[in-house]
Formats: sequence, structure tokens, C-alpha cells
Amino acid sequence: MRPVLLRALAALAALAALTTVTACGGGGGHTSAAPATTSASATPTAHPVSQTTARPPAMAGVTTRGALVVLSSVTGAPVRTLVRNGVLGDEISVSPGGQLIYFSRRHGCIDDVYSVPVTGGKPILISTGSLPAISPDGDTLAFARQPPLTPHCMSGGTDLSAQFSLVTRTLSTGVEHSYPMLPAGQSTGLPAPISHLSWSPDGTRLAVSIAAIEDNEGWQIVLLNTATAQYYLDGPGDTFVPVTGAAARRSYWREGVYLPDGNLFVSRACCAGVPVRNVSKLMWEVTPAGQLRHLVAMGFPGLEHTSLAVNRSGKWLLYVAGTSLYVSEEGARPRELGGGLIAATWL
Repeated sequence: MRPVLLRALAALAALAALTTVTACGGGGGHTSAAPATTSASATPTAHPVSQTTARPPAMAGVTTRGALVVLSSVTGAPVRTLVRNGVLGDEISVSPGGQLIYFSRRHGCIDDVYSVPVTGGKPILISTGSLPAISPDGDTLAFARQPPLTPHCMSGGTDLSAQFSLVTRTLSTGVEHSYPMLPAGQSTGLPAPISHLSWSPDGTRLAVSIAAIEDNEGWQIVLLNTATAQYYLDGPGDTFVPVTGAAARRSYWREGVYLPDGNLFVSRACCAGVPVRNVSKLMWEVTPAGQLRHLVAMGFPGLEHTSLAVNRSGKWLLYVAGTSLYVSEEGARPRELGGGLIAATWL
């Protein structure tokens, strides 16, 4: 096996470990809106709104034990179990009418996408894939089709990129459209794993969060035009969201999702490199050009901030920091609402 492939496989194994908790230089306590002791802090004009205590809408989540559950909007604790085990993070998705939840499970080296009624019932297999995201009109399901990020599930010689693709499926017909990585000869042959998907409000684009495979320097967000793009990472129809703010060249987008106004709710980390030393995690609202519009929170440098979600009105935000659930009303400073989760979303 070539040295570059060995490094990639080792990095993929390390990336898989990030689905729990990453220690990158500290963390702990509550997410705070206090000034960060880092050059990557938000601009002085981006003050978060004071924390509120209003009751958020209903939510669903995936526990650290892999159970798909409905969560209490008061305590964040599970109140009903829909799937007992085996559900993957960091993404679950709810149909526009709130009747169905889309999720994924793993069987060996294969991930499959299912749906289950919010009221409970038998899960229905939809297709092979993971990280499902339903379109705003409920007609199209997007998901990643890629092997689990572990060395024993990777195959195909030195061109690992051939195993990674973004897929959209028209639910009424079962017709699928695939957006692969660039073919061999036009890329390094190394994978760019998808870590999260989010539809634009008009259903024409997908915000594709890309995971790093080495040194935390590969994280990025690509805005993919589903009508014109051929590939999910590079080429016509693909637009990168540039990282802005202090220390931008050493910082990266960990994850991002669309807001109803077409802007993005993102997790911004600083700093990448060898060794990785994250000194800040910032929850921002930004434009598609990466320009800061609002500071939601300053998070924990030592925890991953993932499973970002926005409710249909855009009034409520949530994310999982480590395994703790945080909610924010209208961009106010988030408050912790329960824990023991690897994914969450609004119903």
C-alpha cells in the first residue's frame, strides 16, 4: 500500500473517532457569550442576544446508545423511543409536515437510510447511504453514499475517491442522481468524506459539509447547485464558502446549515495544523460569502460542535457540543438542554 494511502486510512480512523469527543486544547462548562481569549474571536460588533428561557419547539435526537427518540422540549430528555438501537449521528432529518424522520443505520460496512413515522412504527428501508436530508418540499432526499471511515471498510486500491458520492433521490419515483468526486486523474485519489447535508430554502442547492482527513485542514463547506453540478466537491455548480474573520487562513468551517433567509448557521474552528490545537469554536450566522452577520455563541475549544439544525421558521437553532444539546432562540445565547446525544433536529 502506498504511503499516502496509509496516511489517509490512518487519518480516516482518527476522523471516525471525532464522532464522539475530541480533545483539542480545553473545554468544559457552559457555552458562553463572553469574549474569547483568542485572536480568532468574533468582531466586536457581533454581540449575541441575551439568553432566553422560552420553551423551544419539539425535537428528536439520537442517543449515545444509538436510539432514535423524541425529546422533551422542557428538559431535552427522551420521552418516546422510535428506534431502539443502531442509529447513526450526526444527522437525522424530518419531513416538512413533521410526519416522518429519516435516519441511517450501519450493517457491517454498509450504511442504509430509513424512514420512520414520528408517532412510531416499523422503519422502512429507502436506499443505501447515510446523513439523510429531506428537501423543503419533501420530494427529494439527499444523502451521502460512502464507506464507514474505518480502514477495514475501505477498498478499491489507491483511488479511494471513487467510493464517495452525494446522491439525491426523488421519493415518488425512486430515481437517483449521483454527484461523485472527481474521477481518477483529476483528483488526488484521496477521499473527501461528507459530514453533513442541508438544503437551501428554495430547494435548489445543498450545503455540503466536507470532513478533514489530515491535520484538520480539510474541513470546508461547498454550496452545490443540484441542477448544474457534476461533482460534489469541485467543478461547475460548486461554490466554496470562504472562511473569514481573524486567523482565517488557519481556521475552518466544521459544519454548516442553511437558514430560511439563505444565509448559513455554521461552526467555525481555529486553528488547524500539526499538532491540532483548537483554541476557539465559534457558532456564527454568515452569508454564503462567509461574512459574519451574527455571533450566536462561543463554544468549547475541546469539543466538536455538530448536528446543527434550524427550525422551519428560522427562530430556533440547535447543535450538539460533545454530547450536550444546546438551543438558541432568535440567535440568543444558547442554553444547555439535556445531553447524552450524538444528533438532534427540530420536529
